[in-house]
Amino acid sequence: MLVVRRKLPAPREAVYAAWTDPQSIREWMCPGDVVSAEAKLDVRVGGSYRILMKGKEDYDHTGTYQIVDPPSKLAFTWISQGTNHQATLVTLEFLDHGKESELVLTHERFASEDMMKRHQGGWTQIVEKLAVHFQK
Repeated sequence: MLVVRRKLPAPREAVYAAWTDPQSIREWMCPGDVVSAEAKLDVRVGGSYRILMKGKEDYDHTGTYQIVDPPSKLAFTWISQGTNHQATLVTLEFLDHGKESELVLTHERFASEDMMKRHQGGWTQIVEKLAVHFQK
């Protein structure tokens, strides 16, 4: 299991909204050599999503929303080439700190330690880019 925590310069409602808005995701869901992302989101329990990260190679991610509790929590399965097309679980908690918030991203159910380590770097970069997104 990996955990990424980050204070963000925006209220939790805005951070939650960023994770549920395809236009927002295209700007910051871009780890490594990814330059943009396309997202189709059906944000409801049982709804599916698809995020296509575009770079030298395209990285396709799909899954189903498990928990949709605005503005405090989102959880969804995460299936991609990076998980050997096996379902893993991402949980996002949005903690209230007034004009700021804290994002706690937990990703679990990895088949291997190596797979988890690769995702740790990607999620860390994504959360950093999300922080920059709110500083614009």
